[in-house]
Amino acid sequence: MDTIGILGAGNVGRALATRLHEAGHQVRVGVRDPDRPPPWLDGSAGGPRRTGLAEAASAGIVVNALPGAVSVAVLRTLRMPLAGAVLVDVANAVEPGPDGLAGALCYPDGSLAEEIQRALPETRVVKTLNTVGPAELMTAPTSLATPLSVFLSSDDRAAKAVTAGLLAELDWPAEWIVDLGALSTAWWPESFVLMVRPLVAALGPVPFGLAVAR
Repeated sequence: MDTIGILGAGNVGRALATRLHEAGHQVRVGVRDPDRPPPWLDGSAGGPRRTGLAEAASAGIVVNALPGAVSVAVLRTLRMPLAGAVLVDVANAVEPGPDGLAGALCYPDGSLAEEIQRALPETRVVKTLNTVGPAELMTAPTSLATPLSVFLSSDDRAAKAVTAGLLAELDWPAEWIVDLGALSTAWWPESFVLMVRPLVAALGPVPFGLAVAR
């Protein structure tokens, strides 16, 4: 199995690292201070291994689970270890409103994924998984009554294929995966985050995601 790096140890990093470890991958979770990891990443149960950000970024297949607003700044410092890697970006870069939910996009004229690609020209960036929540739904998409959709945006066809393989290991059926095309299409799924506030107001804090009926 491949070694996979996860950058970030929050709820998204935890959900993805745990599931990919269960699928048989060697998982490195990169944190800013490996000597002060979150409790779930203490390493005592033989699960995902905590590392510094640079070591996780050198895995070859890497997931950006950092907060979207700081992703570009942090990833820019990892340009060398990320050179040639497939970087799966699952983050949303937003300016939060008073209630903590998304109030505006940080990159309204483009997308976080495109900003990452500009900062890391040698890295193969793929956008996916940012239209479902909470994080646990990323790894249990069939738990809802309605079939979901998950989207792929990238300029690298081979990197998309690698990412589609990871999605399959996260239990996403192939027919639920929609290839939107180039990385420039990432603006559309990233914009979905602006619907979270009215959806939470209408439905309450329930798991949900974007689905395309066809």
